[in-house]
Amino acid sequence: MNSNRAVPVISVVGWANSGKTTFLEKLVTELKERGFRVGIIKHHRGPFEIDKPGKDTWRMARAGAVCTAIAGPGKVGLVLETEEDMRPGEIAALMPGMDIVITEGYKQECLPQIEVRRAGCGEERPAAKDGQLVALVGDKLSCCEGIPCFNINDASGLADFIEANYLQK
Repeated sequence: MNSNRAVPVISVVGWANSGKTTFLEKLVTELKERGFRVGIIKHHRGPFEIDKPGKDTWRMARAGAVCTAIAGPGKVGLVLETEEDMRPGEIAALMPGMDIVITEGYKQECLPQIEVRRAGCGEERPAAKDGQLVALVGDKLSCCEGIPCFNINDASGLADFIEANYLQK
């Protein structure tokens, strides 16, 4: 569905163990069922390794390749070394054909943020950056004035909100 326009990027934020990933699974399923192509960027604060030690792409990276890819029928994996943490928009540009890219994390980026709040998971202080909160998801929410609130089991309702505000058919 995506034409030659910048893909919208939104962030799902929240404190640890608030249910972000579980809710995102439901949201991605809902958006896919509506015909949208969704990209996900999981932000990780520290170093990580997705290449398997000893495998060909790992060996080529150790030999000095800055970018390695593995490709097969229906799937491509790309590992790109960077000098610093790439911005979500830069990563989204590497995801061709997406209708929307949703990040998990990136609290400090200037992006629309959907905050997942759960009882006992830091709900006493917001995780979202001031002025960027566009919706709240959780259980037992006390909503902010003018901010749409969705139950943690209402992926369909949040998908309606995202479709109306961020997606073009």
